[in-house]
Amino acid sequence: HLPSVNLWMVATLILLIALVAVLFRGFSITGLAVGLTPQQAAQKAADWIADYYNSRGVSVTVTLVNASRTESSVYQFTVKISSDQGSSEEIYYVSPDGKLFFPQGIETEATTTTTQPQQIPKTDRPAVELFVMSFCPYGVQAENLMKPVVDLLGTKADIKVRFIANVQGDTVDSVQSLHGITEAQEDLRQLCIMKYYDQTTFWNYLMEINSNCYDNWRDAAALDTCWKNAATKTGIDITKIQSCSSGSEGLNLLKADEQLTDQYGVSGSPTLIINGVTYSGTRSSEAFKQAICNAFTTAPAECSQTLSGSSGASSSGGC
Repeated sequence: HLPSVNLWMVATLILLIALVAVLFRGFSITGLAVGLTPQQAAQKAADWIADYYNSRGVSVTVTLVNASRTESSVYQFTVKISSDQGSSEEIYYVSPDGKLFFPQGIETEATTTTTQPQQIPKTDRPAVELFVMSFCPYGVQAENLMKPVVDLLGTKADIKVRFIANVQGDTVDSVQSLHGITEAQEDLRQLCIMKYYDQTTFWNYLMEINSNCYDNWRDAAALDTCWKNAATKTGIDITKIQSCSSGSEGLNLLKADEQLTDQYGVSGSPTLIINGVTYSGTRSSEAFKQAICNAFTTAPAECSQTLSGSSGASSSGGC
């Protein structure tokens, strides 16, 4: 799962340069000599990454972990990017002369072996786990797309929302989540609601949060008022959820989700797991429905219904 550092800094870097990398170009790192060792070239690239962030007001430390040659005559290196919220190790590439930095390597030739999508096994009641961060815009999008599927299939499939976070201690403040403490708190509240209320109540609450409270995630006071309004509207006991989410009960629920992210190798929000296998298809309500229905030993009659008007051109991306 994603490391505990605030990875907006990493996501920003990838967003700005991924398109360039796809076109097999790099960012020029000036003042370097030809024939550098992997460590020398990688250190220059690491320094460039640090300058990139710090010049944009993001205070980070970038430490070179290792560097090596590849069969493609470029150097691969790993850096540890640290901020006051934690750290993340990332793998990048740099040209041997140190002048071109690449955020990723892309295979351009077919290999002798190909990886086929893993077949999703069939069960009487498919286990569907949607891993998200509660304030990741793409996770929210996936939740909204999953809602019509939940409405259609009801409890015939076991559809659950799971959360990506790191629990590093015994208090809520110890939870590391990409969008900060307000996201960690909302993760905990939603886990407690899932524990104490039925599926319909939880998803009704979730849609209220996504529709009315998402934009408040940076404002703790506004979010506190908003989630309580959502709870009241959907018949949820605020005091009960506060008690659960602020103590060991909620933390233990989140720790269980953290173990699942490790077990499945979940690396971002959203990630959909069906019967233990990662879904890799289109992100739309109909596509979600079809994948889940294909995981039934015997598909229910509801699977014959088409969920239309529930996808969009922006149904992609992740945190």
